[in-house]
Amino acid sequence: MSVVEGAIVYSNLLVLLSVGLTMTYITTGVPNFAQGSFAVFGSYISLSLLRLYEVHPYHTIPLAFVLGGFLGVGVYILVLRPLIRREASIVILMIATLALDLILLGIIGAYSDFLAGLTHRSATRFIFTPYDFNIAGISAILFTSTAVIAISILALFILLYKTKFGVALRASMENPDLAEVMGVNVEYTRLFSWFLSGALAAMAGTLLPFRQEIVPSTGAIIIVSIFAASIVGGLANINGALLGGYIIGFSESLLTYNLSTVFGTGVLLYSKVISLSVLVVMLILAPRGLTGINWRRVIWSKSSSP
Repeated sequence: MSVVEGAIVYSNLLVLLSVGLTMTYITTGVPNFAQGSFAVFGSYISLSLLRLYEVHPYHTIPLAFVLGGFLGVGVYILVLRPLIRREASIVILMIATLALDLILLGIIGAYSDFLAGLTHRSATRFIFTPYDFNIAGISAILFTSTAVIAISILALFILLYKTKFGVALRASMENPDLAEVMGVNVEYTRLFSWFLSGALAAMAGTLLPFRQEIVPSTGAIIIVSIFAASIVGGLANINGALLGGYIIGFSESLLTYNLSTVFGTGVLLYSKVISLSVLVVMLILAPRGLTGINWRRVIWSKSSSP
């Protein structure tokens, strides 16, 4: 896989993860630090089906979508909804997702040992690259990830703007109190947001092993990029997640590669520094992200300046 192909694949998956993070933040105000572990959950679903039933990882995407959605709903119902009803602060909710991430890390780690004992093959670290194939000289993961992101974004757009439920969902995102007064069941929209967040993350997780090696703690590593993508684009805007995902994905992949050609492969270990650097610069220049900037005013001020 070429560097550009890898950057596109990584950016596609980062968009899926950041869109889910953004949706749950808009609807419930919860910055979900377990989003990365949701993705690893999907990775291990694919690994399990591959090792136990020889199902190709591409064929596990629908099941991962459904099971990931149930995981998201379960997290909301069992952990976050009780805290929200007790009017927990955003700090408490954030700490709860951090604790949840550690719990998921422990569960996934224990499951990897169980799967290894069951199949007599290591499951602590794995990669799906040997199972990929080429189409016209291009890795199939490039076509698959692009198709998945295109279908997901198109389906989400149709849902949000072409259905009554989408109108209710957008209303609950913009002003939940007013939406509830108008008869919208805000609780249903929150459940759906968490289902979709977990589903998109798990779906991305089935494809992530084609891009990089997976270990139980991978979620704690990629969460940096997920948050960077959401914040750079605009944490309060779904379109921002799409924009930020590609900015962070390409920046992290291409800049890291170019730096490694100059300073050696050791630079690859610090790829997240690029994401954090872009994040810090964006927070200083535009705290609300790119979609939070009034571009008309910026363009007008530049055109009117002598």
